[in-house]
Amino acid sequence: MELLLRRSGLQLVVFLLALAGMGDAIYLTIVHYQDAPLVCPASGAIDCAHVLNSSYAVVPGTPLPISLPGLGWCLILAGLALVSLLRPSEPGWLRPVQFFWSLIGLVTVLYLIYVELVRLHAICLWCTVLHVLIVVAFLISLARLLEPEPETEAEAVSGHPSASSAPLARSRSRSSQASR
Repeated sequence: MELLLRRSGLQLVVFLLALAGMGDAIYLTIVHYQDAPLVCPASGAIDCAHVLNSSYAVVPGTPLPISLPGLGWCLILAGLALVSLLRPSEPGWLRPVQFFWSLIGLVTVLYLIYVELVRLHAICLWCTVLHVLIVVAFLISLARLLEPEPETEAEAVSGHPSASSAPLARSRSRSSQASR
């Protein structure tokens, strides 16, 4: 039960991070298409307008703002979190997929930070918010990937591995006997 609550709590955090990221990406997309006022300082290193009007603010070779793939990334992250939240037991494929998806986000964030700092010499606060959300989602997915698999209810009640893990337990037992 404790593992279920921990899993649900972390997945709820990931889901909320994804929702916040969607809001951020939607705002940046509206700014791009509607020429809406940009709420961001434009002094020194913090200059959202400079970053968002650069050639790096669009998907290469297209007129699409880079916020659209960010929105898609957040939608998929939210969907993955919902899979865990809405099911009584977590599918075995979910942790590695969430980790891989978060790793893609992290690599993208590292590239975009490089672009902001080295190429543009300006930081967009709205972009930074999304970058932080993605890094936190990555850290949660990494922690979840590294923690041990939870016991099934059958294992917890009986104190023995479930039938699906019995062949593995037997093969371990044989290998330990052979090494004696």
